[in-house]
Amino acid sequence: MSDIIRIETGPRMSQAVVHGNTIYLAGQVANPGASVTEQTKGIVDSIDRLLAECGSDKTRILSAQVWLADMADFAEMNAVWDAWVPQGHTPARAAGESALATPEYRVEIIVVAAKA
Repeated sequence: MSDIIRIETGPRMSQAVVHGNTIYLAGQVANPGASVTEQTKGIVDSIDRLLAECGSDKTRILSAQVWLADMADFAEMNAVWDAWVPQGHTPARAAGESALATPEYRVEIIVVAAKA
């Protein structure tokens, strides 16, 4: 039986959960009120940090879900994503429009990755 390891656990959620060789990140948001570019940069920085803490990196991402408050921001978010995601290691990905936790958040990204 594999242990479950929780990272940055609070009363409502953990920022990451590791079970076996799989890492599940909570939806990452950043820089409320900033541009989509700045929020996306902050989010991918958080993803990098959390994956490193869990013993992995962005080349091991299995899937990503991207939520945008407005699909009109899709190209702006993709410009940051495309510069960050390692070619040859792109994950399965979906993107959609959704009301996020507060109007100040314009992007949220959820990642599942494998341990290194």
